[in-house]
Amino acid sequence: MCGITGVVCDGTDPPVDPDRLLAMCRTLCHRGPDDEGWYLNGPAALAVRRLSIIDVAGGRQPVSDESGEVHAVLNGEIYNHRELRRELTGRGHRFASGSDAEVIPHLYEEYGLDFVTRLNGMFAIALWDGRRRQLVLCRDRAGIKPLYYAALNHRLVFGSEIRAILAAGVSTAVDVQALSDYLSLMYVPAPRSVYREIRKLCPATTLVWRDGTCTTRRYWRLTDLPRRRDLSARKARVELRDLLDASVERHLMSDVPLGFFLSGGLDSGSVVAVARRIRPDAHLKTFTVGFPDRSYDERSAAAQIARHLNTDHTDLVVEPHASDVVDRIMPAFDEPFADPSMVPTYYLCQLAREHVTVALSGDGGDELFAGYLSYRADKLARLYRYLPRALTERLAPALLPFVPTSHARSSFGFKARRFVENALHHPGRSHYLWRVIFREGQKAKLLHPDLLAELIDSYRTHETHDRAGARFDRLTRFQYTDANVYLVDDVLTKVDRLSMAHSLEVRVPLLDTPVAEFAFSLPGRIKMPGYQTKRLLRRTMADALPRRIASMGKRGFNAPLPRWLTDVFRPLVTEYLSPEVLRRQGYLRYEEVDRYVRRHMSGEAEHGREIWTLLMFSLWAEEHKAHR
Repeated sequence: MCGITGVVCDGTDPPVDPDRLLAMCRTLCHRGPDDEGWYLNGPAALAVRRLSIIDVAGGRQPVSDESGEVHAVLNGEIYNHRELRRELTGRGHRFASGSDAEVIPHLYEEYGLDFVTRLNGMFAIALWDGRRRQLVLCRDRAGIKPLYYAALNHRLVFGSEIRAILAAGVSTAVDVQALSDYLSLMYVPAPRSVYREIRKLCPATTLVWRDGTCTTRRYWRLTDLPRRRDLSARKARVELRDLLDASVERHLMSDVPLGFFLSGGLDSGSVVAVARRIRPDAHLKTFTVGFPDRSYDERSAAAQIARHLNTDHTDLVVEPHASDVVDRIMPAFDEPFADPSMVPTYYLCQLAREHVTVALSGDGGDELFAGYLSYRADKLARLYRYLPRALTERLAPALLPFVPTSHARSSFGFKARRFVENALHHPGRSHYLWRVIFREGQKAKLLHPDLLAELIDSYRTHETHDRAGARFDRLTRFQYTDANVYLVDDVLTKVDRLSMAHSLEVRVPLLDTPVAEFAFSLPGRIKMPGYQTKRLLRRTMADALPRRIASMGKRGFNAPLPRWLTDVFRPLVTEYLSPEVLRRQGYLRYEEVDRYVRRHMSGEAEHGREIWTLLMFSLWAEEHKAHR
């Protein structure tokens, strides 16, 4: 695992300054504390910070081909590098190390831009072709590893994190549309970033820069896969079991200590169970964090799995400090980000890094195998729309004020309000609205009036749903939306930044390409018959996990945020959502922000996610001096 960065110029700008390149590279030291390397020649500069995982002694980067014309840097892991190495050796290529990165320039020599289609892994790659004087950037299919870029008049700057691009002197002007999207979703969805000139490279995408011109293309799409409508549930379980075994076996590749995140749920439990099945005598280390609040605490379920699978288990009770949020957690993100599980994820990564350098997680299982409660809500909404309008448009909304407010996990009141407010919309938009924090009317009151003229409607994830309409059934369209938006820009972003803050590599075997392709080739009735979320995965893993775990409903990796805001984080709310700070920043109207705070603190309403979203923006604005 690494951090990569670089610059290419078209000859109009001065050559790349070595000191500037070094400064860019060293913003990524946390991603790669073990080594540093760079290539600098005329118009092209590549740099890398390395976290040594494969071929610890010999796997330095950048890597090149025999001619010295093709140079590459890699952030991530190529799980099929040994097979590729054997193939390339048979074609006459010579290798100087055992690193996975070294196959990249040789593969490019053989297959040109199609080289990326032959890679199985999580990766962000930058490759300079000196013969053609072109830069190639590419990102893995699932979007596990990040890559940002700024295409300017005569140069292109790229980096694993925004901070490396800003160190090159790129403008810090804020993209107001990105701010609006953030207020909707708690994160900035691709391809935007919070800065106007910086963009995210989308998953499964290749960018080619040549002579000052950028072109991008998708090299893989879930919507292009053949459908498997003839497969029975029993045969699907057999095939899925084999695919999971192969994926976890690949992801166990490591020359350094390795462990597992274990949340107490089905997804992470499945990854550990498969590892135990294929390596029955291995010493497996598992890690869990929990909370004093029992409604959020999953330590007992995780401990049950650990005993069942005979792992070396370590857990930690999270009691966060406000100073950690300000000084360590929020600074791990270069742009506003407010998924509340960022807090326990930070401490989980910290715990794991004390024992291992690599950890496997269960992320992706909900998107691939239909685990979210919103999928049940989508099915219920379909029925709800057939009810009389007097009930759905008048009576049900009129009853909502009488539903008690609660700070408990996934309270009935929260779910009831969400459902009644959103269920009557178009299915794609309704699915999007389950996750929305602030609607358009609410943002119009929150944002300063002079910002509103720059905005269009908020990020429309329902359009992603509609683009998949001709290819997938109803449930799989919802999964496709979540896999392309929420999974990439929230879940995987969170895990990447907070694991890298601790120089910990996190791998996600459930997102292995063959597993993802198989899951999306299946009809929804196999993955979620009726209202049984994640039925296929549950049945596949039933004989490997404790019965309670295999049958347990979706809980999610949540934190007791509503209570934290009234207690341990209250000083942060008082300071960073104060009238002085908000008026100096110039983005949010204090009077409207204060209304949410007062209602939450008094117990009149539960506005935990809203306040946290506003608080994380204000913290980011203060950290980055993003004042208007």
